[in-house]
Amino acid sequence: MQTTEQNILEAIRAGNERIYEGVFRQYYPLLCRYANSILNDYDEAEEMVQAMFLNVWERRETLIISTSLKSYLYQAVHNRCLNQIKHRQVRAVYQQQAEIEPVPTALSPAHSVVADELNARVQAAIGRLPEQCRRVFELSRFEELKYQEIADQLGISIKTVENQIGKALRILRTELADYLPLLLLLNHSVADWLSQPESLDALISVIS
Repeated sequence: MQTTEQNILEAIRAGNERIYEGVFRQYYPLLCRYANSILNDYDEAEEMVQAMFLNVWERRETLIISTSLKSYLYQAVHNRCLNQIKHRQVRAVYQQQAEIEPVPTALSPAHSVVADELNARVQAAIGRLPEQCRRVFELSRFEELKYQEIADQLGISIKTVENQIGKALRILRTELADYLPLLLLLNHSVADWLSQPESLDALISVIS
């Protein structure tokens, strides 16, 4: 690995946000195009690249790269895209099953109780997040804005957006981990009847 890349990695491990954001800006558009060539869905491609960069930052202190930085980033995105394709295949199987097995028209009383409990707990947990952290999380998860869009709207840096989302996920994982068994009681079709389905989506994304 070149000395310059070694210096970049050492700076990132030390928490240098300026260097990290420089790497992000340099490789983000290239990686998005690469991910899109695999997924054929640019929005999904951006999500994979954003998730990869967030993961790199969260693991920065223990990050080990034996190849070039560029090769590492491309391989990390490649792996995420392959996993996403597997998730697509799983969703396709569920969809086929739903077409074969008619979906009931109403929740059972037991499912309604579980759904209401999950919904209330998710909303309460999100409401307890620090103000900026909560706003960034809601813009990302519920309004589906990209990191740059959130940064522009709130007047903060992309790095701050990533930090706040990472903080929100850590807090929500801790607060909602005990409710994973309840989540398993709800199948995919049941989730469609939740009065606020985005709450269940948020729960799935942070504790699974």
